[in-house]
Amino acid sequence: MSWKLVIHGGSGSMRPGGLSKEMDELGRAGLSAALDAGAAILEAGGSALDAVEATARVLEEDACFNAGRGSVLAYDGHVELDAAIMDGRDRRCGAVAGLRSTRAPISAARAVMEQSPHVLMSYEGADDFACEAGLEQVPNRWFVTPERRRQLDELLARGSEAFDADIKYGTIGAVAVDVLGHVASATSTGGLTAKRWGRIGDSPLVGAGTYADDRAAAVSATGLGEVFIRAAGAHELCARVRLGGEGLQESLDGVLEEIKSLGGNGGMIAVAPSGEAAWGFTTPGMYRGIAGPDGRQVAIYDEESER
Repeated sequence: MSWKLVIHGGSGSMRPGGLSKEMDELGRAGLSAALDAGAAILEAGGSALDAVEATARVLEEDACFNAGRGSVLAYDGHVELDAAIMDGRDRRCGAVAGLRSTRAPISAARAVMEQSPHVLMSYEGADDFACEAGLEQVPNRWFVTPERRRQLDELLARGSEAFDADIKYGTIGAVAVDVLGHVASATSTGGLTAKRWGRIGDSPLVGAGTYADDRAAAVSATGLGEVFIRAAGAHELCARVRLGGEGLQESLDGVLEEIKSLGGNGGMIAVAPSGEAAWGFTTPGMYRGIAGPDGRQVAIYDEESER
C-alpha cells in the first residue's frame, strides 16, 4: 500500500495578482517545507500520526499561516491558539483551545491524547498541562507579527463590532495515510482576527474541523468555524463515505455544498485508507499541497489559474 499526505494552509480570497509575488512564493515555499517534513516520515514507513504532527509543526512555525507564530490577534491584542489531532486506528484524539504560551499547539493536542484521560483542554489549564508535559513555553508576544498587528488595527478601525468573517480563514491542517493503511488528521489555528469572549471555532472540535477513522477517511477543514460546527463537517464527510457509500471527492463536495447552503464558506482536505485523496473549497483560493510516491504539488488559487 502507498502513502499519501495532503495539507492545507487556509482558504479565502486569494486570487492571482491579489498576493504580492513575494507572498505567493513564501506561501508555496512554506507548503513545500511542510510536505517535506511529513513525507520524510511516511517514506521511511512511519505512522500517519507522526507525519501529520510533524507537518503541522512546520506550518505553525511559518509566519505566513494563521497558526502558531503568525497567528491573528484577538480583540485585546493577544494570540489564542487552538489545535486537534486524531488517530484513525482507534479514534483516539486530543485537542486544546485558547493556548497563549505553548509554542507547538499541535503537540499539546497530542499530549492531551496520549498523556491524559481527556480529549479537550482549554486556556490556562491547557498551557499548564502542556508545560507539565515538557512542551516549550514562550511569551505570547513571540507569536505576534507586525502584519497581524496591522490587520487587527485595520479591523478595529471599522468599529467595535467588526468581525473578520470574509477575508481569509487561516487554519492549517494535514491528513495522511501510511503504508499500513492507517489515517490521521491534524488541524491548528489562531482563529479569527479580533475574536472576543473566548470564541472557539471548529478546528479543536473533533467531528467539526478534524476527524480520522480508518473505516472511512481523515479530514481537516478550514472556513467559517461556526457553520462547520453546525454541520459537524468532518464527521459528516466520513459518515457519507462509511455509511452512505459515497466516493471521497463526492462526499467532500457534498459537505461543502451543505456548508454553503447554511451560509458558510471554506475548504476541506481528505485522504482514505486506500490512498485516495480529495480536496475542495468554496472560496476563491486555498493554500494546499499533496505528496505521495508518485510526486507532489502545491497550489494556492483555483485549478484553472494554477495551470
